[in-house]
Amino acid sequence: MYRILSILFILMIGSMSLFAQTDRAHIRKGNKLFRSGTVEAAEVEYSKALTKKDNNPQALYNLACAYMQQNKDSLATTFFEKAANLETSKYRKSMAYHNIGVICQRHQMYSEAINAYKQSLRLNPSDDETRYNLVLCKRQQKNQPQQNKQKQQQQKKEQQKQEQKKEQQPKDQMSKDNAEQLLQAAMQEEKNTQRKLQKAKSQPQRKNIEKNW
Repeated sequence: MYRILSILFILMIGSMSLFAQTDRAHIRKGNKLFRSGTVEAAEVEYSKALTKKDNNPQALYNLACAYMQQNKDSLATTFFEKAANLETSKYRKSMAYHNIGVICQRHQMYSEAINAYKQSLRLNPSDDETRYNLVLCKRQQKNQPQQNKQKQQQQKKEQQKQEQKKEQQPKDQMSKDNAEQLLQAAMQEEKNTQRKLQKAKSQPQRKNIEKNW
């Protein structure tokens, strides 16, 4: 479905200056590390290549691939764009736009993904994988309003549940508080009654004396 990573550029061997040799040496080393699965180390080598030649489209593209493999999508997009702007080969430029489309699509940025896929197809009309992704992306964009509606409905249900829980909690707390208050009042009344009885018992009783007339 997705082409997560396109083929790394194979550097042509030819006459070059010592400066360029150092630049390309880092890319070759990075490619070797990348293929072995040591992506972070490959990222370092591609970055070193750019310190030697900051407008090298191969180094920019390969570094973007390393970022993409590590899910550093924002950085990957930035470097794919830089590579596409500098690249003279239509085929390699189309690969950069294809991967930009992949990143945007998996973040549900469908409009941006569609534009990137279209740009890629303009440069390489025979790329069936990009064409498939474009069709799929258009379908996902069409279904997005329904998906958003369902998501909103689900969020609304969750919110209602939370509100009901909050409404029930004070009532339960109030009932508990009322019960405690009633119990305390009954106990206080009982104490008052006991004090009255004790006081009555402690007072001397009066005797009724009949008088003779």
